[in-house]
Amino acid sequence: MKRLFVSSRSCTVLLDEQGDYYAKAPRALTLNGEALPEENRSVFSLFGLWPDTEYHLESYVNGEKEAELTFRTEKEVCSLNVRRFGAKGDMLHDDTAALQAAILSCPVGGRVLIPAGEYLTGPLFLKSHITIEFKPGAVLKLKTDREQFPILPGMTRTTDEEGEVLLGSWEGNPLDSFASFITGIGVEDVKIIGPGVLDGQGNVGDWWVNPKLKRVAFRPRTLYLKDCKDVTMQGVTVRNSPAWNLHPTFSENLNFLNIRIEAPANSPNTDGFDPESCKHVRMLGTVFSVGDDCIALKAGKIYMGMKYHVPCEDIEIAWCCMLDGHGGVTTGSEMAGGVKHVRVHHCYMRGNDRGLRVKTRRGRGKYAVIDDVVFSDVRMEGVRCPMVVNAMYFCDPDGRTDYVQSREPQPVDDTTPTVGSIRFERVTADNCEACAGYILGLPERPVQEILMKDCRFTFNPNGKPMAPAMARDVEQCFNRGLIASYVDKLTLDNVIMEGVNGERITAEAVSNIVDRS
Repeated sequence: MKRLFVSSRSCTVLLDEQGDYYAKAPRALTLNGEALPEENRSVFSLFGLWPDTEYHLESYVNGEKEAELTFRTEKEVCSLNVRRFGAKGDMLHDDTAALQAAILSCPVGGRVLIPAGEYLTGPLFLKSHITIEFKPGAVLKLKTDREQFPILPGMTRTTDEEGEVLLGSWEGNPLDSFASFITGIGVEDVKIIGPGVLDGQGNVGDWWVNPKLKRVAFRPRTLYLKDCKDVTMQGVTVRNSPAWNLHPTFSENLNFLNIRIEAPANSPNTDGFDPESCKHVRMLGTVFSVGDDCIALKAGKIYMGMKYHVPCEDIEIAWCCMLDGHGGVTTGSEMAGGVKHVRVHHCYMRGNDRGLRVKTRRGRGKYAVIDDVVFSDVRMEGVRCPMVVNAMYFCDPDGRTDYVQSREPQPVDDTTPTVGSIRFERVTADNCEACAGYILGLPERPVQEILMKDCRFTFNPNGKPMAPAMARDVEQCFNRGLIASYVDKLTLDNVIMEGVNGERITAEAVSNIVDRS
């Protein structure tokens, strides 16, 4: 048992380090000798605790004590109930001003308490050094009239005309966007704890109609953090986001624990979690069911990458559950600043189009380096294509042009991205449909190294063919093995493929293949 996070009113604990989202065995728990409900997740959270108080947690498996943990909650200066600021929580009144007043009035070390109720609100802005707590039954619902949303300007020149202030963001570029449901600009030491609900009401308003069209400004997210640090979100349910759900950018030391992120499978661009040019980020024990990638690690498009070259780095994604969605965990495609030092482990995926996915393309630039990415101990069921590394992803207006898609070597220059070392270890995937994996590098700059170790794949004989990678001239596949093009070194060590149609490995322009299976 390991303590992951403690606030004044809550705690998150790792119960089973060897489980995925689900623990290998359910735990009976006691807190200070009082029995808690049985827990079958690997990561779980306690709420309703008292500040500056010592607690003793014990876990039992099959009647035998397995582990114990003692922790003390943080101190708390005061608690401000939003009802005292005039919030009604009845969906008949606009509670924006009352909620924002409570947040801005909260002293350092204080708590903003949101009791049960349905609160209609516009965008809210965070303040440093506070905790916002949702009690059970507390639901914030975002307004749907975009005319009532403030706008974050994408780029503003500084008065000396030598610098710039970036606020709004849209798909890796500094562009005007509506303020998000919860927005933090330059804040630090903030805790947003559950178990309440943030409902973006994207299914009610017109945010999902012509979603790529800029109407006054681009769509808001549910949580947007810019230049923030030491922020934790714990136990909150996020649903029906107008666009991406959680989008921190140029921020560090972030924790997302036991979140639930929900959106209809056909909702447009409702990515679950998109950290962009962030570092020291943990996403643990979270459930995703969305209309796009569950998680997408990003680092800006070409302007942001070439000017700031800030990578997304030191990322841990673990004990999570990815249901549906286009991709389980994705790197890219807006990653011009680079992505490195990523660990994805002990996750469970079911029903995704693609499981573990790397996306880049010509034009992302010389800082667009994806390296030291390790996917390990991932269990998949019904994921159509478990692994994709695609350096010819056909995004953006020019994505299908010869410049991006040509299989002929192009000049290596400042626009050429790099895919370094990608490792897949102890990945199991049952009932695949397209192929075990698809790797497509660039002819002029092949993928440097792919390692697959202790992996197993089985195939669904009743599945349907699909194009495994979103690139031009990629044929549909059905129950194929590993397909690789333009790779320097490809190593398979104890990789089992059961029910493959044709060869285990289909390779083109792969310099070195080692198959120890």
